[in-house]
Parts: sequence; structure tokens; C-alpha cells
Amino acid sequence: MGNSSRDKEIVSLEQETARLLVSLKITIAVAESCTGGLICHRLTNIAGSSDYLEMGVVTYSNQSKIDLLRVPEEIIKEQGAVSEACVRAMAIGVKRLAGTDLGIAVSGIAGPTGGTQEKPVGTVHMALSWSEDVKCLKYLFEGSREEIKEKASEQAIINIRDHCQSVKHG
Repeated sequence: MGNSSRDKEIVSLEQETARLLVSLKITIAVAESCTGGLICHRLTNIAGSSDYLEMGVVTYSNQSKIDLLRVPEEIIKEQGAVSEACVRAMAIGVKRLAGTDLGIAVSGIAGPTGGTQEKPVGTVHMALSWSEDVKCLKYLFEGSREEIKEKASEQAIINIRDHCQSVKHG
């Protein structure tokens, strides 16, 4: 009478996001800095992730952002790696590099050091690139280095899911 284990299935954020990506036939590439590969780790915990995840790169150094993702050196020098302009260029760059429908990028200050008054520890910028559009978001997460990385990776998956839901609903 409706009490089967299937009726009570709990779907994780990653599973929900994977189902949306697959059903919409959207491919994605990820460029990570402060999360150090955690977004890709979470996406690949789902069986069949090769159906939607084309590539993930950890561009931790400024030079790797410039060389691999074609982030203009002036952006790094003038605005820093933790900036809207940098993640915008990273998201566009990884999408171009992988030839995917979607590119997501994250850069931030996980701490416990490295923060400034303008960019305190926990400052994270994210960008999602698709078609000719880019959506940039800024967050200020609290906690330890590990907690900030976890929160940033979770928010990245939420942003991917939310984008897919907006595509699905028109």
C-alpha cells in the first residue's frame, strides 16, 4: 500500500542534478580553484557521470588559469584570482576547452590564511557559462577550510541543478 522502498527513495543533491543533466542532455565541464576537485568528486560519485561530465580541471595557480583556461593576465593582476571577472573567464574557458553545453568555475579563499579586509576568508566567486550567457555569484562562507570547501562545492552543485531546472521549465 505505497510503502515500498522505492516510494521512500531519498535522492541526493548530486543524484537530482545528474538526473536533470542526463534528461536534458546537458554536458558540463568544471574549473576549480579553492575547492581543489571537490565538485568533480561529488559529480563523479554518481554512476553514469560520464554521460554529462566531460572534464574537470583544478587550476589552482594563477598561471594555470592563464595558460589552460585563457584567463587574461590583466584580470589576475588587476582584480585577482578571487573575482567575478576571473571566474567568468574561467567558466567560459573550461566550456570552450571541453566543448560542453555548460561550464562552471569557482575561485575563493578557503583559509585559514589569505584573507583581506576586501576579500575575507570564505569569499568565493562562482560562474556558470552556457550558450552566450554567464551568471556570476559571490558568497561568503563561514567555517574551517574544509567546511568552506564543502559549502562551496555544495553551492556549485545547487547552481548546476537550479540552472537545469530553469532550462527544463522554460
